[in-house]
Amino acid sequence: MRLWLRCRVLQALKSSRGFCRSRGHLSPLPAPRKIVGTWEAISLGRQPVPEYFNFAHDVLDVWSQLEKAGHRPPNPAFWWVDGKGKEVKWSFEELGHWSRKAANILASTCGLQPGDRMMLVLPRLPEWWLASVACMRTGVVMIPGVSQLTEKDLKYRLQTSRAKSIITSDALAPQVDAISADCPSLRVKLLVSDSGRPGWINFRELLREASAEHKCVQTKSRDALAIYFTSGTTGNPKMVEHSQGSYGLGFVASGRQWVALTESDIFWNTTDTGWVKAAWTLFSAWPNGSCIFVHELPRVNAKVILNTLSTFPITTLCCVPTIFRLLVQEDLTRYQFHSLRHCLTGGEALNPDVREKWKNQTGLELHEGYGQSETVVICANPRGSTIKAGSMGKASPPYDVQIVDDEGHILPPGEEGNIGVRVRPTRPFCFFNCYLENPEKTAASERGDFYITGDRAHMDKDSYFWFVGRSDDVINSSSYRIGPVEVESALAEHPAVLESAVVSSPDPTRGEVVKAFIVLSPTYSSHDPEALTRELQEHVKRVTAPYKYPRKVAFVSELPKTVSGKIQRSKLRSQEWGR
Repeated sequence: MRLWLRCRVLQALKSSRGFCRSRGHLSPLPAPRKIVGTWEAISLGRQPVPEYFNFAHDVLDVWSQLEKAGHRPPNPAFWWVDGKGKEVKWSFEELGHWSRKAANILASTCGLQPGDRMMLVLPRLPEWWLASVACMRTGVVMIPGVSQLTEKDLKYRLQTSRAKSIITSDALAPQVDAISADCPSLRVKLLVSDSGRPGWINFRELLREASAEHKCVQTKSRDALAIYFTSGTTGNPKMVEHSQGSYGLGFVASGRQWVALTESDIFWNTTDTGWVKAAWTLFSAWPNGSCIFVHELPRVNAKVILNTLSTFPITTLCCVPTIFRLLVQEDLTRYQFHSLRHCLTGGEALNPDVREKWKNQTGLELHEGYGQSETVVICANPRGSTIKAGSMGKASPPYDVQIVDDEGHILPPGEEGNIGVRVRPTRPFCFFNCYLENPEKTAASERGDFYITGDRAHMDKDSYFWFVGRSDDVINSSSYRIGPVEVESALAEHPAVLESAVVSSPDPTRGEVVKAFIVLSPTYSSHDPEALTRELQEHVKRVTAPYKYPRKVAFVSELPKTVSGKIQRSKLRSQEWGR
């Protein structure tokens, strides 16, 4: 099957050679369209998934060949800026050169084998993309994580995944050192830094000296590519595993239709590298020959984003709705977006008012999409489609999306139910493999013929989906998914907390934020509430990732509970949202 895929690519290249030049200059060539068309047909389920597939070998190296043959505009494949004048630009050929060097570091220096796991916890630095591609070339399974992870978060993820290596920056290296002894599987620590650290291998130094000759390993489409930790309402975060094919080919169609990318586009997604949307960008942009633009953006700043859009020839922008809320609060008439033509959003519900303000001030529509860590794009508003304000759009091929009841029966239009994706009789290839080492969770995610997303919605008579809310208690604040148990566990470590319940609470900027209802220990009942609130907030920031801390705190005498003693978060959530 891999030979079949390569054959299609080579045929496309061969058939276009006679059209390379016309009247002394490069003319449009059919080769890229034919090649991307093949990948898109697989993505849409119209052609079979090849048995063997490797994104670095079968996509990136092919674009490198097309680039050499003059079949692609002179855009870079990767363009990084730090906002202070420093830039990195790589063509597909240069990306291949540097990623093969990085692959040799993983395979030779680190001794990693196909199937071994490596955590990638880096800010928006070029090395994150190099390490990601190097993992593909070597068959190493990458485990991205956000840079705000604490010692406790890192320890849990390293122990649970049994990762053999981690690559991170100076900021997180001390936390890794503090828990390394408790992570017996961790053998190699790679540091992205201009200085050294005892016990660490300096990635940048090795990259300069490493050989650029590397033979990509042969991987099957079903082989593991990436693992993401996803928060839930009970217990610790679960491991979601995706394959070479599910991510490597699963985003080609949505990249073409929803993101509307071509080989001339420059695509900026402001997401953190630890979230799935960073991978979504990589696997939608590069198969379509597009350039990925990255701003280091240490912290969100509306003016920096707007100035960047005005300065660089960015054609396509994707931000979470929270960022668009911040952007429309600025005077957008002061900025000129000369190249911007397409805008996307997802990760949380989009406020129709934000969409209208953005459109009125920029003339550009906001195209909302919906998906999960477990999937690719489930619903979307593709470019050129009719948008209904407040809707997530229609089902995104190859998924068959329906609203179903708790038994998996399809509900009629207009009736609220669970968002379900059909997995029987045929499971879509662009789907997570499973919740690793958790067959009960995997089995519980399906009802009848459908995978249940855990979100509720209704579908209208025109097949547009309208998001209602989550059927679980996960909090989605500025696109950060936060499990209440993680916050409650952190609070429980403070002597002032007798018990607590954490739910979402509405917020005009972030959509929703974490609110903690706390029953105090008797010895703390007379403490100053404001001072104690600040103390508990700082405590949570220290114990777990800072973005999880409760921005709202209420001290109560008791929590609502069921007869069996389970805390009823749903009642508190309904109280917060006025339901």
